[in-house]
Amino acid sequence: MSWPPLREELRGIEPYGAPQLDVPVQLNVNENPYGPSPACVADIASAVGAAATTLNRYPDREFVELRTALAAYLSRDTPHGVAPQQVWAANGSNEVMLQLLQAFGGPGRAALSFAPTYSMYPEYARNTVTEWVVGRRESDFSLDLDDAHDLVKETQPSVVLLPSPNNPTGTALPPEAVGMLCEAAGDGIVVVDEAYGEFRRTGVPSAVELLPEYRNLVVTRTMSKAFAAAGLRLGYLAADPAICDAIRVVRLPYHLSAVTQAAALAALRHAPELLGKVDELRAERDATVDWLRAQGLQVADSDANFALFGTFADRHAVWQGLLDRGVLIRETGPDGWLRVSIGTADEMMAFKEALTQVRTSNE
Repeated sequence: MSWPPLREELRGIEPYGAPQLDVPVQLNVNENPYGPSPACVADIASAVGAAATTLNRYPDREFVELRTALAAYLSRDTPHGVAPQQVWAANGSNEVMLQLLQAFGGPGRAALSFAPTYSMYPEYARNTVTEWVVGRRESDFSLDLDDAHDLVKETQPSVVLLPSPNNPTGTALPPEAVGMLCEAAGDGIVVVDEAYGEFRRTGVPSAVELLPEYRNLVVTRTMSKAFAAAGLRLGYLAADPAICDAIRVVRLPYHLSAVTQAAALAALRHAPELLGKVDELRAERDATVDWLRAQGLQVADSDANFALFGTFADRHAVWQGLLDRGVLIRETGPDGWLRVSIGTADEMMAFKEALTQVRTSNE
């Protein structure tokens, strides 16, 4: 046996991660470019300071206060309200997803999604020894609902993963798709990943509204994007309380530190401020999409804080050309496509100027 005694299916695999490069304009990991205000920073610092006085004790492993605050925040997106016992949280939505696969996936079970989609999903399946099944999206990155329904019925996966808006395309799901797939999944759970949900366009509803209708529906969110708190590492979900109870079986004890809980609660107290730039970022996104299309490029419709655009015969050369000019974007998605996160107006201007130069130099 080769050393170390790694699982055979993991040998030679590179760890997941986008390039972390120190360049003037970083538009590759869908971060919110606007940091918290001094008042918010002070509140977080004060809350963390208070938590630090109790670090000799374990934190509340059920994080009741935080679940209550998250439930109140989610209740703004549904007339039905969300109760604290319907909420669960972990260290980023990545850990939330992993816990879902630990609880509901595993040997002899399958997880299903529709490509192109978030590149971590098959890794969650692999890491939990869950079979990975992938369907295909249409050329405009939407779902053919009949085909999707048939694949779910045929496969009967224990977990269906449906990002909305989708990463890397930005495509949102229509509500009827969620309900139809929840019914098709039978006893399986359907996870609607709304990591970018706050950026959806006006009139696009959240799947949180559908929770009372489907007990197998799970809606996940994160504080990393719209809340401008990627460094906080706080993801969460809303679902039937029985699903939350099931996750408690697989979660590590005290998986959310007292410091994380305190910082997240403080950030939630400043939700109006932290979310205050969402409209500005949506407007900048729409302007960027219009500009890219005016340059003769294809751009996927986006309800997120990024835009997928192309196509390029050699996308890596375009990516490298932008990097050489101090602009870092993401080489991801289908062949020939690139993804740019939406930054400040100045950052987007730098991106446009750099892309114009790269395309001119390649002609």
